[in-house]
Amino acid sequence: MFQIKTMNKISPKGLAQLPGEKYTVADDVANEDAILVRSAKLHDYEFPANLWAIARAGAGTNNIPVDRCSEAGIIVFNTPGANANAVKELVICALLCASRDIMGGYSWVREQAEAGAEVAAVVEKGKSAFVGPELYRKTLGVVGLGAIGALVANVALSLGMEVYGYDPFLSVDAALRLDRHVHVVKDAGELYRNADYVTIHMPYTKDTKHTINADTIAQMKDGVRVVNLARGELVDDEAMLAAIESGKVARYVTDFPNNTVALAKGVVAFPHLGASTPESEDNCAVMAADELRDFLENGNVKNSVNFPTVVMERSGVQRLCIVHRNVPAILANVTLQLSNDGVNVENMTNKSKGDYAYTIVDVGSAVDQKILDHIVTISGVLRMRVI
Repeated sequence: MFQIKTMNKISPKGLAQLPGEKYTVADDVANEDAILVRSAKLHDYEFPANLWAIARAGAGTNNIPVDRCSEAGIIVFNTPGANANAVKELVICALLCASRDIMGGYSWVREQAEAGAEVAAVVEKGKSAFVGPELYRKTLGVVGLGAIGALVANVALSLGMEVYGYDPFLSVDAALRLDRHVHVVKDAGELYRNADYVTIHMPYTKDTKHTINADTIAQMKDGVRVVNLARGELVDDEAMLAAIESGKVARYVTDFPNNTVALAKGVVAFPHLGASTPESEDNCAVMAADELRDFLENGNVKNSVNFPTVVMERSGVQRLCIVHRNVPAILANVTLQLSNDGVNVENMTNKSKGDYAYTIVDVGSAVDQKILDHIVTISGVLRMRVI
């Protein structure tokens, strides 16, 4: 029986993917095999010795100590694309708010009503204060062409926009999702120079911090409108406010408000609503639960942020799942130990991701416990499961 600890309220549709005959799922389980989490912060959480996996029902993993997990051989999953449609729809809203002062107009109408004015009469005179340009035939620059960015790029085309896209790590799958009319550029500067609107869709890491900064803003058109529904730290707030003050940026829309930007002129800030739809929460929970189940029952790894994707059909009598560093001779040492025990390797696959690697070995007969114990002691091996 696998023990799954939930750190937030998880959609019942996701929990239904973990059948009761194999899984105990609750927020009070102890010595858990895996964790299902949404936004709860785990940086100070003491992981039990047999914790094997953490699945984040969402894309970002900033609430999880990924580096500490990697060193402990804990697989961290996320759910890329599960909330992409919800975010795409909010980006459309953000682009419209960046163009027209919808929020200002809304507040002004309420102020007129509260002051006792005849609203129907005054709005025709006052509406000119809230005008803004159309999206049609304007140019959108999409920084980051993953699951969300690709959807945004494609829908912008349907709005009649010209679209430039930039992603230094553009995957084949992402490229295939893009409409052929998207101008994919290799230089972000080309995107900034052409775009009337810029929207950013990148994960936040130490390398992507302040992707939008004084230097990148300086490359943009005068009067550019910027949308950030990805992560607040991707934009240098001080540089953005200075650009708004100078008129370089006409409006900045973000759903990562803070005390620096919340009341600033030219900023539209609302709560982090990108994935806040019931459909998105269901999709993320189902995907996270499926990832955990496939890993716990079969050892397969898919959509991990700290270990490579390794998926192999089951064969043989036993499956060895080895979490290790990406260093030489580990596979040779593992197969040597198995051959010394007279064990035939039916199938094997290995992949690496940065400093870490993951290996699945299907064997034709049960492996002696002494051999298993010895494999774990091989230099570079972090831990091993036998299924």
